[in-house]
Amino acid sequence: MKENPVHPILYGAAYYDEYMPCERLAEDMKLIKEAGMNVIRIAESTWGTMEPERGHFDFSHVDRALDVAEAYGLQVIVGTPTYAIPTWMARECPDVLLVPEAGPVRNGAVLDHGHELYGRRQNMDIGHPYYRACAEEMIRALMEHVRDRRSIIGYQLDNETKYYGNANERIQQAFRDWLKARFGSLDALNRAFGLNYWSNRINSWEDFPDVRGTINASLASAFDEFRRTTVKEFLMWQAGIVREYLREGQFITQNFDYAWRGWSFGLQPQVDHFQCAEAVSLAGVDIYHPTQSALTGTEIAFGGDISRSLKQKNYLVVETEAQGFPQWTPYPGQLRLQAFSHLASGACGVMYWHWHSLHNSWETYWKGVLSHDLKPGRIYREVQEVGREMARLSTHLQGLRKKNRVAMLVSNEALSALEHHPIGDVLCKRDFKYNDVMRWLYDAFYRSNIECDFLPPTTRDFQAYDLVLVPALYTAEEALLDALKQYVADGGHLLATFKTGFTDENVKVWHDDQPHHLMEVFGLRYQEFTDTPDMRLWGENSLSGATCSAWEELLMPTTAKVLASYDNPAWQPYAAVTENVYGKGKAWYLGCYFSPVHLEQFVRAVIAKALPAIRPYDAVFPRIIRTGYNAAGHRLTYYLNYSDTEQSIAYAGRAAKELTTGRRVEDGNALTLRPWGVRIVEEDA
Repeated sequence: MKENPVHPILYGAAYYDEYMPCERLAEDMKLIKEAGMNVIRIAESTWGTMEPERGHFDFSHVDRALDVAEAYGLQVIVGTPTYAIPTWMARECPDVLLVPEAGPVRNGAVLDHGHELYGRRQNMDIGHPYYRACAEEMIRALMEHVRDRRSIIGYQLDNETKYYGNANERIQQAFRDWLKARFGSLDALNRAFGLNYWSNRINSWEDFPDVRGTINASLASAFDEFRRTTVKEFLMWQAGIVREYLREGQFITQNFDYAWRGWSFGLQPQVDHFQCAEAVSLAGVDIYHPTQSALTGTEIAFGGDISRSLKQKNYLVVETEAQGFPQWTPYPGQLRLQAFSHLASGACGVMYWHWHSLHNSWETYWKGVLSHDLKPGRIYREVQEVGREMARLSTHLQGLRKKNRVAMLVSNEALSALEHHPIGDVLCKRDFKYNDVMRWLYDAFYRSNIECDFLPPTTRDFQAYDLVLVPALYTAEEALLDALKQYVADGGHLLATFKTGFTDENVKVWHDDQPHHLMEVFGLRYQEFTDTPDMRLWGENSLSGATCSAWEELLMPTTAKVLASYDNPAWQPYAAVTENVYGKGKAWYLGCYFSPVHLEQFVRAVIAKALPAIRPYDAVFPRIIRTGYNAAGHRLTYYLNYSDTEQSIAYAGRAAKELTTGRRVEDGNALTLRPWGVRIVEEDA
């Protein structure tokens, strides 16, 4: 069966009839329709309401929402409600509740015989047989009930699925079985993981210790990797059930979420999204971010770029904030800027979480499109303006395709390993991690208006790109390093950071010069590294004066040109940043972490000097430019102002139409952007 995302731009919100404090379903659907919205998302959060006791199903709230949505011509996405278990399941089978990896206390709550207490969501073992049996009954009952409803355009699997830190005996036994299949023998396992250290050697499978106690990063990282595979298996399992009921043209999605640092920040530690994307026909994503003066668009771009890369096509923003936390209450104009920024990254739709502000429980003060009074206010009116504009421009904006010349290689395996071997001060375990390095590099390109795709570590062919970025590839198979080496030899350009080529795939440090297998590519080697306070760089203008922190490698060039060195007298003989010609290509190596503003300057200098195929813009942040080709094949350019002051950008391209005003523009014309403003330009055919 062919599964297709819906082509018009989707615009809507999550709607929970089950949560409403009063009867207002028809009123809400009318307001949703009048806001220019065309889709709602329902059902994914209330298993206990839909099945108050096992085998007794009540879909009245689902029916109510579908009936009224259909009456108002709205499309619907239905979620499987499996991410929060009902009370009867915890009572009937307490073992369903997960055993956390962190020990006897989690989130301030004392555990019950090692298991989490019932209460919060996502506190179950997603592989437990009883949970799976109950979940399948629930999914099939729901699908049977709604399969013929014509308003349903797609289904969401679960919700923000992860392995939730589960470390119970069932998953540990499955992990041991996985290791047996991977290594074949304990001798091979002990050798690969270096388990002779501190008498950690395992001499029989029966003696295999509880992984929660390990001090071995190889074993701990492998456990993380294995648990990520269980998330893929779970989503594939759900998708298999849902596909039995799917109609032609309906899609399957999942709202992937990224690492959280007060908002969506980086690569998700508990999920390999590239693997899990196999379960869905339309990649979905949750993207949350700061607003007000802290709104930069970086998280919107990052989340969009990686989500688009998962399946190399458009994706759906399943959740983003309308208001959210009190500190996220948007300034006038910011909701419009945010919505079109999502489309500028290749989103096929934007959905708010959620329609109405909740009146009790955990997320009472995470506000929706409507405030607690449930009356249309300033936020609703701006949402309405966006909806009407999206509807008007939908045929021009849909189906955006990117032709990026830059890609970033990201690795869950490197992320896990650096969780166990922190960057910098390993004794104090300073909170400086893989995602900090990755975002440091990504943000510099974003702020320089150079767009990029994302690639998984299974990639072996990089020829589609002029420049490949490699942040902190701490652990990697030699085959991947071989592929990067060949890419540069064939004429590619590679920019990598410190902590690259350090360990093999089992987190065992290579026993030759660093960076392993890439010494010739970068034209350098090193033996020592440090974290020396109050150190700066000196060298090329773009780098001179940059402040170093967290990690500095003492690079010894062989063929590389030194672009920057350290100003500390002890370390002046060593290089910090280098450039090297290898084969037909060129490679840059950043041997230390330094101030982001200097990295931005360096990025722009490298692009301008060495990569003429990548057209640099004169504009940089807060003026953001995102481009692609729409479904009609016309070049579409979004000009975004991430500031509270008016900005001007010179249009560069063929004769075109500015869609938001209908005015004609020519090459060199100035485009004025009001504070937090947006302009969208479509080139003529």
